[in-house]
Parts: sequence; C-alpha cells; structure tokens
Amino acid sequence: MPDGADAIHIEVISEIAQVDAADWNACAGDDDPFISHAFLDALEQSGSAVGERGWLPQHLVARNSDGRVLGATPLYLKSHSYGEYVFDWGWADAYERAGRQYYPKLQCAVPFTPVTGPRLLINQELPAASRNEVAHTLIAGLTEVARRHDVSSLHVTFPTEDEREHLAEADFLPRIGLQYHLHNPGYQSFDDFLAALQSRKRKQIKRERREVADAGLKLRRLTGSDIEPRHWDAFYAFYLRTADKRWGFPYLTEEFFHEIGRRMPERILLVMAEEADGTPVAGALNLIGRHALYGRNWGAIEDYDFLHFEACYYQAIEFAIERGLSRVEAGAQGEHKIQRGYLPVATHSAHWITDPALEQAVDDFLKRERRAVEAQIVGLREQHSPYKHADS
Repeated sequence: MPDGADAIHIEVISEIAQVDAADWNACAGDDDPFISHAFLDALEQSGSAVGERGWLPQHLVARNSDGRVLGATPLYLKSHSYGEYVFDWGWADAYERAGRQYYPKLQCAVPFTPVTGPRLLINQELPAASRNEVAHTLIAGLTEVARRHDVSSLHVTFPTEDEREHLAEADFLPRIGLQYHLHNPGYQSFDDFLAALQSRKRKQIKRERREVADAGLKLRRLTGSDIEPRHWDAFYAFYLRTADKRWGFPYLTEEFFHEIGRRMPERILLVMAEEADGTPVAGALNLIGRHALYGRNWGAIEDYDFLHFEACYYQAIEFAIERGLSRVEAGAQGEHKIQRGYLPVATHSAHWITDPALEQAVDDFLKRERRAVEAQIVGLREQHSPYKHADS
C-alpha cells in the first residue's frame, strides 16, 4: 500500500461532489461531523455555501501518483466576511481606506460553523512522517492558490493545535478567540452536574427549568429516524424568525436542514419545544461528535422565559451526560453561559497576509489582542466560575 512518500499532486475542485465521499471521509475521519463529506456537500447542494452567496468552493485534494487521495482541505473564495465568527471587518475597512482591495480573500473553514476541528484533512492510514509531508503540501497548496487568485489574505479558522504549529512554521499569523464550553468530568446525571455548582447557581438553574415546565411546555430530544420532515419545516420557521428578530441574515436554506436530516440523522440532536396541544414553538439544533455535542442553531416563534436556556443549554447537558460525551460546545459569544456551567476557553485561527504593510499592522494588532483575550479568560474563570472548585 502506498505510504504517501511518492510525489504528491494538488488539485483544486469547484464542488466537493467532485471527490468521492469515501475518499474524503478517509481523510476527515468520523470524530467531527462538520468536516464530513455529507455536511459540506449539504451546504453546497442546498445553495447555502456557493459562489452566489459569496462562498465559492476551491477545495484542495492531494493525491499520489496512483490517484489515491492523501489529504484534502475545505477552502472557499470569499467576497465578504459574513458567516465566519472570526472577525476581520476592521482589517478590511483599514485596507480599503488605504486604497487597496481586501476582497476577495480565501477562507479555509467550515462555513457558518465556529467549531474547532481538522482543517488539513489527512488520510488516517498514513504513517506519521507521511502525514507531516501531506500537511506541509496542503499548506503550500493553500498559499499557491492565494497567489494565483491574487487575494489579499488567506484565513484558516478554528484549526487544531497540531495544525496551528504547521501553519506557524509557514508564517501564518496566530490569533486567539473566546468561546464557552461545558466540561463533563464523568457526571452520571444532571443532578451530579448541579451538585458541582455553587448553591446560588444551582438554585437559579432549578428555578429556570421549573418555570419552563410550569409554562406547560414539553421538551423533546429527537435523533435519527425520530426526526421527520415536519420537524425540519417547523425548525426552519423558527430559524427565520430568530434571524429576522436579530437583524441577521439566514445563511442556511431550508433545503440544507432537510439534507442533513436525510444524510446524517444519527449525528443530529434536534431539541423541540411544544405547547400543551403539541404545537412546536421553538427548537435547538445540535450535531453529535465522537467526544462532544455541538450546539449550532436556535429559533423560536413564541417567547417564553428561560426557554432558550432550557432548549440550548440544559437539554444539551443532559444529552451529553447520557451519551458520555466529554464536553458541550455552545457556539460563539455569550458571557451569560458562564453561570449555566459553560466556562471560557481559547479558540484559534491563523492568517496569511500578502501585503507586507498589512501583515505588519495585523501582526501588531494580534499581539495586543492575544494579551487581552488571555487575561479575559483568566479573569472570567477566576471571578465568575459557577463551580464550587475553580478547576471544574
């Protein structure tokens, strides 16, 4: 069997459907549902992540001389900075005020998904030395595509620690961000989780859950074949209503939700809130990884006190405990998550800037930002942790 030591060739594909799903998944693995062929293809086939919406696929595929897929990376040519969760609007504004063109740019990422995971996907069967070679080749491919498109910049968002080291060696600038995750040290029940909290926080969560129950709402956790097309129809209405209330743009099409429901139902947890007569009024979409539960989208057509916390946070915690998952990632932003058990953690990205002047300005900014974010994480953990013990 080839070990990847022969010549590696990089090709650029304009849609993920051009590479066999089994070949892509042999590189992606099955830990992270977002980098699976099914998820990324659903984004494209549904019209959610396509050129017309400013996400033009430019995925890289690395093959050996026999045509075997050794690695791949999800890559998009972007005409804006929406849907990325690592904000570079200030960089774009400054660059364009200086008379230069910031867009298009290249984005190595999972669209609309602020989840840390592999970005340099490498065939799981390759030995360590060959994996490193493929990683370096993919990075060289990324920068070459950037040069050929004559873009201002190339951004790799939410990569793994090993990937960050490879990218730093290739002169990518490191950036740090902040999210809120819940760590499950092995709770056997939701009551075990509550017992780890300070008394005041424990009472608050019990009160919030009781008010949702007293409102006559029923929460249902649906996975696999229990999720029917009618549930996606209802959830999409929730999604649109919430996007409209927040003056946001509904990046995801209705077809996308039906597609992931059809293609990867066992990787989905859909929490639905129903009124006493069975009418669905709110929902929360989560994806299930091997070790983590990932909260992604929420929506509601009726307002109930604390329903958002119940559907998005407490139901997710209960499910993760039942499944033995080690953490719950509740998405971007939200200090209010801390008092509900989700502690701040660092996230990362890496940035390759073509203009030396812009690169220097961004580098200076990132060094200052890193110090501020690191101090913020320490401060939030030390001063606001809801747990009895600081190391929880």
